Amino acid sequence: MSVSKLNKQQFGQFVDAILAAGRKVVGVVAKNDRFVFNTLKSAKDLRLDYDVTILSPRKYVLPQVEPLLTFEVGGDAKSVKQNEPMILLGIHPYDLIAINQMDELFSEGEYDTHYMDRRKNITLVACDVAKASKNVFASSMETAVADKGYDILITDIGDAYLLDAATEKGQALMAYAKGAAAATAEDLKKRNAIQEANKTGLNKHKLNCKPSYLPKLMETAYNHPVWEEKARLCYSCGSCNQVCPTCYCFDVQDRVNWDLKTGTRVRCWDGCLLENFATVAGNHNFRKDRSARFRHRLYRKAKYVPEKIGGQIACVGCGRCVTACTADIANPVTVYNRLMEERTIG
Repeated sequence: MSVSKLNKQQFGQFVDAILAAGRKVVGVVAKNDRFVFNTLKSAKDLRLDYDVTILSPRKYVLPQVEPLLTFEVGGDAKSVKQNEPMILLGIHPYDLIAINQMDELFSEGEYDTHYMDRRKNITLVACDVAKASKNVFASSMETAVADKGYDILITDIGDAYLLDAATEKGQALMAYAKGAAAATAEDLKKRNAIQEANKTGLNKHKLNCKPSYLPKLMETAYNHPVWEEKARLCYSCGSCNQVCPTCYCFDVQDRVNWDLKTGTRVRCWDGCLLENFATVAGNHNFRKDRSARFRHRLYRKAKYVPEKIGGQIACVGCGRCVTACTADIANPVTVYNRLMEERTIG
């Protein structure tokens, strides 16, 4: 809709004005030498120069533990929804794209009202990456920049921030931006230069094909020896699942209170690398072997999800899995590149 410019002092005042109005703002803050998303109390705590957060903002659109309903044993059940309005401030483009993917997945087929009602109350304020993390490969996955899916996009052009308000939500938030000026052609040129640099520069692990080729690559890779080779080193800890911004699998549990009369049904994060992820009634585990679980994770990213949502690859190149994996086997680029080298299809 419009691109505005705020100097650094004005931007801080903008954030503080939003907080003073009683709006819940979740932003990126420093935690020792790492960064996390957390409830923001002051603009001075906000960091938009971060490299990558430990966990993605997925935990705010799909909480780690979420109550779905309360019940009485043998009695009534009442739906519970957590849809408090909030502003997610400082989302990198790759994490934004991951959220946009989940929006599609949770709205198709059986429309998930718990997820979608919460999302409708969340304002997404993205920011262009200012510092590459040590394992990012968003450039390879074509997720280093975003041109849609945000309410506001922030770009640090050195002496000021440019704020691109793309939706009505974004425009409403800009009412708190006192002293904002229209971005000039020179300002937009600086933003374009930053985005063009990120399209190639956020690439610590280079994928040797276009991401759009991955579904075809996986068509003949199901019995490749790489799955067993990598799985021999896998601890089945699920760390790669838990830090991944595109993983959305969950378990549903009924938790009965101490009175044995009431309880809560919750959904909580699950992960396909965990040993009991595929265990069903009768204690049958149809992915008992670690190699099958390891393979499923990569197939989910490169074939299963793309088949569901128009070819979108469910890996956005954030690199968190590479950092989190102590066995050094979680990097999808390593596997995909090997499959490329040994592929049997054109």
